[in-house]
Amino acid sequence: MRLMLTMLLILPWCAGIQADNLTFLHLPPGFRIEVAVSGVEDARSLALGEDGTLFIATRRLGRVYAVTDRDGDGRFDPPRILLAGLRMPNGLAFRDGGLYVAENHRIVRYDRIEQHLDRPPEPVLLARLPTESHHGWRYLAFGPDGRLYVAIGAPCNICNEAGFGTLIRMRPDGSEREVMAAGVRNSVGFDWQPESGVLWFSDNGRDWLGDDLPPDELNRATQPGMHFGYPFCHAGDIPDPEYGRDQSCARFTPPALKLGAHVAPLGVRFYTGNQFPAEYHGQLFIAEHGSWNRSEPVGYRVGLARIENGRVRSYGPFVEGWLASDGVRGRPVDLLVMPDGALLVSDDFAGVVYRISYNPSS
Repeated sequence: MRLMLTMLLILPWCAGIQADNLTFLHLPPGFRIEVAVSGVEDARSLALGEDGTLFIATRRLGRVYAVTDRDGDGRFDPPRILLAGLRMPNGLAFRDGGLYVAENHRIVRYDRIEQHLDRPPEPVLLARLPTESHHGWRYLAFGPDGRLYVAIGAPCNICNEAGFGTLIRMRPDGSEREVMAAGVRNSVGFDWQPESGVLWFSDNGRDWLGDDLPPDELNRATQPGMHFGYPFCHAGDIPDPEYGRDQSCARFTPPALKLGAHVAPLGVRFYTGNQFPAEYHGQLFIAEHGSWNRSEPVGYRVGLARIENGRVRSYGPFVEGWLASDGVRGRPVDLLVMPDGALLVSDDFAGVVYRISYNPSS
């Protein structure tokens, strides 16, 4: 079974996706998807600079790319390798001219980076992090409180290790760390609801309980210190067969939304632009990276969670087609709303960044 799945994932689409062959992707009427950046192998987390530079992190290659759009047509110029030789620099954030990079073992800042794209300055060390590599690719973002948030994934499939399985926050200089959320196995995406400022985050459920258990999660943290169950309880009501024998799931915060098992939700993003129709404003997009160990693959799409009064009212596909009968054509990772209201989606399988725009006459 696992051999068959591996063969599925290495079909010829790994050669790359071009701008003129995206007809296999399906979106709601009026929406258009195109390749905005190509040639960025292992493209993952995204961050936008004050001067319009798009920064793209990688996990496997140890690189951060920088791309610019000098003519403002929505298509970026060829990417350049900005930083290299880093340790799983998956997490990116930008603030006050500085590029914050979360490597596996540390968080650093590159000051005035957009003025030094050809010769980046030496990094300023802000925080040291655990060095375990399993689930050691960090996600990084600034919250509306001005604090820097980072995910510390569990160093295993299922275990109970102190200091892991959390979302932590700190001041921009790395001081005053505190746990924002505990019981989080592996979050690789979070965002804050525009109206309420409440933190929402994805969490990837444990493996090896079968094809359909446990569900992956979308969670909602309204205050610091909430516990979301891992490793004792999964998806709010599934005791772990090893760690949950003497635990009640009622002790923990249930998910705001149960996603499909193994769909691997990564980036989540509230839509804050003005280009899409009004019914999309304030709603949450979720990048489902796709399963790796399920007999029938699932995920490989961008979903849309419609939220009302802090509750998910519905969830369904927004972009589909990366998973096809003849193989996998892409794996969405992170999402970013641009100043013009377009939505960017990174794809670490195809090595591209897509741009989704809306035009009712198209």
